[in-house]
Amino acid sequence: MSKRKLTVQLAGPRGFCAGVDRAIEIVERSLEKFGAPVYVRHEIVHNKYVVDELRQKGAIFVEELDEVPDDAPVIFSAHGVPKSVPEAAQRRNMVHIDATCPLVTKVHVDAKRHRGEGRTVILIGHAGHPEVIGTLGQLPEGQILLVENVEQAETVEVSNPDNLSFVTQTTLSVDDTAEIIAALEKRFPDIESPRKEDICYATTNRQAAVKALTPDCDAFVVLGAPNSSNSNRLAEVAKAVGCPKSILIERASELDINWLEGVDTIGVTAGASAPELLVQELISTLRENFEVELKEITVTSEDVHFSLPSALSA
Repeated sequence: MSKRKLTVQLAGPRGFCAGVDRAIEIVERSLEKFGAPVYVRHEIVHNKYVVDELRQKGAIFVEELDEVPDDAPVIFSAHGVPKSVPEAAQRRNMVHIDATCPLVTKVHVDAKRHRGEGRTVILIGHAGHPEVIGTLGQLPEGQILLVENVEQAETVEVSNPDNLSFVTQTTLSVDDTAEIIAALEKRFPDIESPRKEDICYATTNRQAAVKALTPDCDAFVVLGAPNSSNSNRLAEVAKAVGCPKSILIERASELDINWLEGVDTIGVTAGASAPELLVQELISTLRENFEVELKEITVTSEDVHFSLPSALSA
């Protein structure tokens, strides 16, 4: 029996960003340097496949620092941590290595700079996300306020409306964030914005790629973890720009082939913490069920690279 034809459009860029590459390499280099086990506070990046691979190599993932023995090296995840975490590690004389993405560190630096210049800081982001917890933890409580949506931007109360600034989580929807910023700027015309866009290049590029593909797609699949902010945003972007049949899955095994009934063209992308191997796994699954025509559509190329912490770069 002949297979039905299915056009698969692959979004480019997709998958790993420079910050994720760096974080994974930090864990691998630490295992080489110190030997197993090496402890990691929280998932190094939001992807089960990546975490499981590193766990097999000898990484132990914990939620809090008090789960780590004093004499064991510990790595802080790519999402960043509150200032109190490295301070606690220093008090215990622990070997600690910071795998925070440099673009997240930039947000931390900006927040502290704004506060040092006397401004109240507004953080645009999602409550409970590790990156947001880390950024909020850079300043004493009450000196940085979280705003999640336009409604909150229109009602947030600040003690000095003439001396405000904002920073943002790096993995937000570009369009949603623009609406929130517009609402803040309407209320507070003098609010200080970041010197350079906080939403990272990888988030922006992956969302742009999804937007470029969506008009030609009957369905869209995003590979990524359910707790990955940038992956969730990709699925939302696909729906928002005209592809309501859009889902986020972790692995090809989660895809119900019946879901593709009536679909002639499917878009595929991967969040910034999802390895390319998972994309190829999905393509193989589709080939088993369809006569696949593969099209790669790239909106921009990326050549960003971040250096390793000095403790590992030698």
